[in-house]
Amino acid sequence: MIAATAAFTADKRNNDMKTNHETRLLGSAALASLLVSLLAVPAFAQESSYYYGGLSAGVSRARIDDERITANLLSNGLSTSAMELDERSGAFKVFGGYQFNQHLGLEAGYFNLGKFGFNSTTVPAGSLDGRMKVQGLNLDVVGTLPLTERLAASARAGVQYASVRNNFRGTGAVSVADPSPSDRAANYKVGVGLQYAFSPSFMLRGEAERYRIDDAVGNKGDVNVFLVSMVIPFGRSPAPAPRAAVAPVYVAPAAAPAPPPAIVPAPVEPVAVAPAPRRVSFSADSLFSFDAFAIRPEGKAALDTFARQLADTRFDVIKVEGHTDRLGSQAYNQRLSSRRAESVKAYLVTSGGLDPARISTVGKSNAEPITRPGDCKGSKRSDKLIACLQPDRRVEVEVDGTRH
Repeated sequence: MIAATAAFTADKRNNDMKTNHETRLLGSAALASLLVSLLAVPAFAQESSYYYGGLSAGVSRARIDDERITANLLSNGLSTSAMELDERSGAFKVFGGYQFNQHLGLEAGYFNLGKFGFNSTTVPAGSLDGRMKVQGLNLDVVGTLPLTERLAASARAGVQYASVRNNFRGTGAVSVADPSPSDRAANYKVGVGLQYAFSPSFMLRGEAERYRIDDAVGNKGDVNVFLVSMVIPFGRSPAPAPRAAVAPVYVAPAAAPAPPPAIVPAPVEPVAVAPAPRRVSFSADSLFSFDAFAIRPEGKAALDTFARQLADTRFDVIKVEGHTDRLGSQAYNQRLSSRRAESVKAYLVTSGGLDPARISTVGKSNAEPITRPGDCKGSKRSDKLIACLQPDRRVEVEVDGTRH
């Protein structure tokens, strides 16, 4: 029976875990997503580089070729009366990485994909039990594509060095020639996922990954893993709390004095006097959270006051300009300033009842700063520099109209 078991072991080296077309599909999809992430036009601010660490937990699955095991037992005079497969297991990772910019990072870690196995009951009476444990180290390139201010998609591709330990045990009519084969080998791994930033110092990921594994008996197969990860960045300063600002008051110019009465009084139609355009500046920190374009409750109150002051003014046009500070990329600042101007217009229309056809918006990015060169030194984002550049972050509203 020892000779028959040796033949089973040798044949098992060809097909313990099945390799199928899904491997190529997932690998191609992940690599394509990675290239899209790295080549996409930036839509979000490029944050400063930082280190991060984290922990992942989830489930893993391997495919065991029970048909091949049954066929090998049968070729050695043993029929299979029952087969139990254990193709699922718990999995976890511990990882750390470096984020070069908002699109590209490098990540390394330790992974444990769990244990898988089978138990076959044979006739003549006996059993064959096999177990496989997989763990190792990985190094990945991670591409990130921001979808919103907090949500991003990711794709990864890398190399992993896995240690695989098997344990085979036979009873009755089944004996095992090599009960504890093991192997170490480097292979590829790929994955895709989503990441949500709850704050600058805490993020949550959901990912699906595929590991190519040598099973220590001469065969290659895939282990699929589904993980939820906690990510803790280091050295990222939270945005400073926005400072309260008093809503500016729009004062329409006084009407011109009426002409002296004629000798014979005659009815005089009211004459509308067109004043010079007036410009009102709102601090962006009073309207929005830092690096965002959704209007805060305090900002809505300021805009409500402004809209009420326009109640007795027939305006020809209102121009809304968004301005940012010099932090971040030019593309991002242009997008953020435009979105902030659009948000102010939308609120004045929906809550203030103003005519949208008479309101125009423009994003000025950081082209017209209020601070002078040399006022705020440095280029690396910090609480001190952000506070110094506060005057540059603003929304200016210019009204050209007539007071009744």
